[in-house]
Amino acid sequence: MDKGHYFTWVYDITRRIPPGRVTTYGAIADSLALGSARMVGWALNKCAPFDDIPAHRVVNRKGELSGRIHFSTPTRMQELLEKEGIKVVDNRVMDFELLFWHPAEHLEDL
Repeated sequence: MDKGHYFTWVYDITRRIPPGRVTTYGAIADSLALGSARMVGWALNKCAPFDDIPAHRVVNRKGELSGRIHFSTPTRMQELLEKEGIKVVDNRVMDFELLFWHPAEHLEDL
């Protein structure tokens, strides 16, 4: 698998997550039918040079902000989510099931 293409695919999906919604590393990996949740996390960790990738909208399967340590400050991910109206308590998205956006349901858009 070409790492460059994989990263591009992850970034393309992440750009499509609507404001005020979240998805998971695993959902992105499933929609690509390649790699794993860990690989998606690794790709998003490398997206810092791109301002148009809303990596803050990607959480772990429990709705936890597991990627928060990779932002400019440990609270930045939560701040960005809250700016979009998403409530976060103890580093976990409240109403996660209601806010969950699955890329596989939008494959025709990808």
